[in-house]
Amino acid sequence: MKGSKLDVSVVIPLLNEEENIPILYQELTQTLKNIDVGYELVFVDDGSSDSSLKILEDLQQSDDCICIISLRKNFGQTAAMSAGFDKASGDIIIAMDADLQNDPADIPMLLEKIKEGSDMVTGWRFNRQDPFLSRRLPSKIANKIISYATGVHLHDYGCTLKAFRSDVIKNIKLYGEMHRFIPAIASAMGVSIAEVKVNHRARRFGTSKYGISRTLRVVLDLITVKFLLNYATRPIHVFGTIGFISGSAGALVAFVMTIQRQFYGIPLSDRPLLLLAILLIFVGVQFVTIGLVAEMLARTYHESQDKPTYYIRKIIGAK
Repeated sequence: MKGSKLDVSVVIPLLNEEENIPILYQELTQTLKNIDVGYELVFVDDGSSDSSLKILEDLQQSDDCICIISLRKNFGQTAAMSAGFDKASGDIIIAMDADLQNDPADIPMLLEKIKEGSDMVTGWRFNRQDPFLSRRLPSKIANKIISYATGVHLHDYGCTLKAFRSDVIKNIKLYGEMHRFIPAIASAMGVSIAEVKVNHRARRFGTSKYGISRTLRVVLDLITVKFLLNYATRPIHVFGTIGFISGSAGALVAFVMTIQRQFYGIPLSDRPLLLLAILLIFVGVQFVTIGLVAEMLARTYHESQDKPTYYIRKIIGAK
């Protein structure tokens, strides 16, 4: 720590990165000592089975700027990042990977963007050093889908290298695989988001922890994020709309069949369409009921925990 006031916290979640940690530490300290900030390095060991934790403990013995959080088992990157964010005490919090693919030399650029007024700065791996078919192509498709679904248009949602104002990231609760959706979640708070091109380096040691298997989880989390962004405080709007459409369609079919039976003598006993009409009506009623229950749950969630439905940037002229 360079000064009495802590300015920057760098949060690094890691899993089995024993060969990368010493190099990353040297690069980080060299970069941070060259800029006029106080800093801390928050390493979050996500249940490593190699000597990663021992290496971190050795480094911490000679550098009190290091904080180590050791999780009891592997909880996943989102949980590890959340633990680091909760512990971090800097005014600005930076997240980055421990695999050396994120370049610490980009940190001053992120901080400069924050100083210019952005609440969050996210990296864009413009010249990404990963295999095309297994990593880059799925990522491009996912970025397009996420941008379209959330309305927050970024080139690279998967880049861990990001900088946040502390009051922004500490008001975001992360679950599942939602760390990649932080910009979209933060947009609901009305934050300003900037995206900058950052250096991306090929992995030198170890193996990637990512794979195609994460695709389904990302899609499911995207559905959750979309719901939270648009309907977290008014769930009746989504469930009620579906219920109204379904119930109206069922009622219309039933009305047409009633007219056919009363005025044209068309029998109903052998027509599956009657069962469809009844099903649509019942589904509509169920969705409206679910919407009402969700409304009560949303109000209980916000009121019992005093959760805000708005976020204030600043107050000017208050007495």
